[in-house]
Amino acid sequence: MSYSSAHPWRATAGMRARPALQTAAGVVGAVFLLLGILGFIPGVTTDYDTMQFAGHNSQAMLFGVFQVSILHNIVHLLFGIAGLSMMRSAIAARTFLIGGGLVYLALWIYGLIVGADSAANFVPLNSADDWLHLGLGVGMIALGFLLGTGRGEASSR
Repeated sequence: MSYSSAHPWRATAGMRARPALQTAAGVVGAVFLLLGILGFIPGVTTDYDTMQFAGHNSQAMLFGVFQVSILHNIVHLLFGIAGLSMMRSAIAARTFLIGGGLVYLALWIYGLIVGADSAANFVPLNSADDWLHLGLGVGMIALGFLLGTGRGEASSR
């Protein structure tokens, strides 16, 4: 990926240039989609045989670190699909990044408030998930604001 001096807000790949904002939404979406798929692969997800649809009793761990369930993986898949579909326009891409970032900040706060063994921990979330959600929230919001200020944003709506 390179940046054109004539259009510094556009990331270029090959002949077709896409605004960096839309590219970022697509990359974030693709990562979520990949994580959703990996959450269903034994070996990548340890203790796979203990995975439950939802709830804190699922002991399955993506990469041996992040507690997951079927519901958790489905949420990642849906977020991935949303990011890939919303990258088509600058407004939608910005909405995905900032809105998704706010959702992840809310999940971070929720994870801090709700105990790991609580019935309210239905996603499920562990401490590693909580801090990852903080990073995702801040990162997605930052991308949405920093990349969403380019002069070329209006032309790609």
